Amino acid sequence: MIVPGMGVRGGCERLAAVGDDSLLDARALVPAEGGEWNGLLFDNPSVGVPPALTWTFRIPFAEVHGEAVALDVEWLPVPTGGWQVMSGLAASSGEFAEPAEASVRFQGHHRYDTVELRVLEQDGPRIRVAVTVAGDLDQLGPEQVSAEAWLRFTGIFVQLSGVGDAASALARLGEFTDPGGLAEQPDPRGIAYLFGAP
Repeated sequence: MIVPGMGVRGGCERLAAVGDDSLLDARALVPAEGGEWNGLLFDNPSVGVPPALTWTFRIPFAEVHGEAVALDVEWLPVPTGGWQVMSGLAASSGEFAEPAEASVRFQGHHRYDTVELRVLEQDGPRIRVAVTVAGDLDQLGPEQVSAEAWLRFTGIFVQLSGVGDAASALARLGEFTDPGGLAEQPDPRGIAYLFGAP
């Protein structure tokens, strides 16, 4: 069953992942509830990575052959005035890890080379996105996967060197985007400051 407002488009390719038991058919990928999006303000001066705000988008699909499937797009820069004004924005990445990393998780980690993402609309903390990833680098699934889904905002993580308290983290975040409407929340990983919608 396709949930209204959600859809999937993709090719009809079927390529073996490990054997005949691991076929992934793009037509079987139906977006499911539970998608999320969040931001990450991150740096790593030890390897020359300057502070940058990037975004992660996760679209789960209905199980395929009893296996969990999800599309993850991470480290994607999306220039925006703030998390509350995402509608109409678009971003792309032309090569894996330059800068975004896209993957389909199905019986393993299937990397995809390119990403095209559009934010179609926004309803408070939820956004509806259209995502296309192409170029299956590991030759483990369809050459292209496209999906539309509603995603729930889970906050912005701040993980910067030299930032030792939440107030400083929020101030640094304000240098990159409008943090209005955000409040500090516990980071379940315990390695960053997390600011989410109350």
